[in-house]
Formats: sequence, C-alpha cells, structure tokens
Amino acid sequence: MTRHALRPTAYGLTLALAVAVGALPAFADEVVLIPNRVIYPGETIGLPALKEVTLAPGRRKPAGMITIASELDGKVAKRTLLPGRYIPANSVREAWLVEQGATVQVFFTAGVLTISASAVSLQPGSAGDLIKVRNVDSGKVLSGTVMADGSIQVSAT
Repeated sequence: MTRHALRPTAYGLTLALAVAVGALPAFADEVVLIPNRVIYPGETIGLPALKEVTLAPGRRKPAGMITIASELDGKVAKRTLLPGRYIPANSVREAWLVEQGATVQVFFTAGVLTISASAVSLQPGSAGDLIKVRNVDSGKVLSGTVMADGSIQVSAT
C-alpha cells in the first residue's frame, strides 16, 4: 500500500468530526404518540389521553404505527391501548355514525325518482361502510352505504 492511501482525506475527517459533535445527526429525532393512560376498546380517543414522545437518537418507530394526532383524535379504540406503547393503525377505527338497532332513513335514487323508507340497522357502520338494514314496513333486508349524515343509500341489485 502506498502511504497516501492510509492518510484520511480532509473531507472524510471533517465529516467524521461533524457527526461526532452532533452537527450532522445520523437520524433526525422522531416524535411518536403514545397513550398516557389505559384506553379501553370502544372508547373514543381524545388528545388529552395522548402524549408526544421524542425517540432516542438513532431509534425509529416501527412501521404501521400512528404518529400524527389528527389521525387519532375522535377515533375509537378497537382493542386495549396501554400507556407507553405505540398505537398500531389497525387498533383504531372511525366512530360509528349508525349504531346497531338504530332507526335510520333509507333512500333509493334512480334518476329523478327518490324513494325513502324507515329501517332498523342490523349492524353498526361509519361513513362509506356497506351495512345491512331491515325495512320497518316490509321486513325485507337491504344492503346500503352509510352516508355522512347517517342515512343509508341503497342501489338496485
């Protein structure tokens, strides 16, 4: 080997020194949300029940964890969330707009024709969910989509 190959370059030495003194962090600090108390299944998650924590330098959050407060506020826990633990995305859901057993308004629209009826929800649902309802007058079971106002939109089958 030549003597030149063993000498560190000025650029390499500067880079190593910058990392050592913290001027150039290896990883940016990552902030995650964790519960500050036990959150039980079916409980609506509010911001007071959460705490922001900065991970130690070099630590990264596991994939599939929620780290943004707006993604959790108003959601409902599907399972027990423990203090100090990450919150997996699959452990929360949207709040139900329609509860099981609730009386709902069902609409069928075809062009300018709109038919409405009262029905009883056979399952809970959030906006956009496909659920089954039973027509109060005929007893017929229909499938429909939960709308943002809590009504059910059915279509021709």
